[in-house]
Amino acid sequence: MFQEFKNFIAKGNVMDMAVGIIVGAAFTAIVSSMVADLINPLIGLFTGGIDFTNNYAVLSGDVPAGASLADARDAGASIFAYGSFIMAVVNFVIIAFVVFLLVKMVNRVKDAAAKEEEAAPAAPAGPSELDVLLEIRDSLKK
Repeated sequence: MFQEFKNFIAKGNVMDMAVGIIVGAAFTAIVSSMVADLINPLIGLFTGGIDFTNNYAVLSGDVPAGASLADARDAGASIFAYGSFIMAVVNFVIIAFVVFLLVKMVNRVKDAAAKEEEAAPAAPAGPSELDVLLEIRDSLKK
């Protein structure tokens, strides 16, 4: 059973998946930083400095006026955190667009490599198996 497990782990698909997960986690950190540190401040600039993350509506409970979302949650109030949802949607759209651009770039590189491979002259084909057998037959007849 241990040998089967070793064979399973050593297969290329498992290793490719592991590398993909690691690279994906690093990529997520980069895109999250881009959204939080670059995109959200620009959105705030165009919306007059509004930070959507702390926008919420109190459904029940007492929350002091002007309290942040974290303070409202700590107070135990039932809140409708629509600002966090809006930012999650914006983050998703940005991440999806960046992934789209990345996939498009990878496909472009693959297509260029395939064109180079097609353009490269193919090595001359040797005789087929039938040609070799016919040659042997003709040699044996002599």
